[in-house]
Amino acid sequence: MNNLAAEALRELPMPSIAYGVVTFAVLSIFLYLALRLDRD
Repeated sequence: MNNLAAEALRELPMPSIAYGVVTFAVLSIFLYLALRLDRD
């Protein structure tokens, strides 16, 4: 039970909004590349 409390206190290295922004940027880049390569 003590281990469960230690897991709950562990923090993420970045705020949760930063994960969303980074994910959005990466997926946007992949979408741009996919649409650009599809034109060729």
